[in-house]
Amino acid sequence: MKIPTTLKHKPVITVENYENVDGRLAYESDAKGLSLGLAQWNDRGRVDISAKVWRYTGEKWSRQSEELPLHRALDLAILICRARQYFMDAYRFPKLYDESNPQVDRIGLQGDAMTVEVCTDNPMIDEDIKLFSDVLGRDDEMLAERLHLLSNLLQDMGYGRSKRD
Repeated sequence: MKIPTTLKHKPVITVENYENVDGRLAYESDAKGLSLGLAQWNDRGRVDISAKVWRYTGEKWSRQSEELPLHRALDLAILICRARQYFMDAYRFPKLYDESNPQVDRIGLQGDAMTVEVCTDNPMIDEDIKLFSDVLGRDDEMLAERLHLLSNLLQDMGYGRSKRD
């Protein structure tokens, strides 16, 4: 199935077969494609690039298709990596987090920092964090494959190991 090119998001780089590799949903996913292209919110004189996940209901392209500016897609990748790193050591806490200090990290970005923390406002956090941790463990092989590939691509692009290592 071809990603539409007549809608507001204008694809430039596409993955037409994303449904075949969409994690546990591979070959059964409604996420049919990914694209990088010109953002749907572009105005005259202002052009942005976005990433889009294209969903198809079986009858039409879904309103649940998601479009993100590239920096947000990268911010999500950073958050995924930091969360995964956090859960490698979370077993040290009886509830998988420090109740007195739920902050995981502050990650510096453009003069400020992204605060990463366990969402203690969630009334079901004690149960939900265990489920989250279990799913991370269950999906470890799938995530690790993608993270290794991302690491290799970043190194090939010249983004080698940081000075923190």
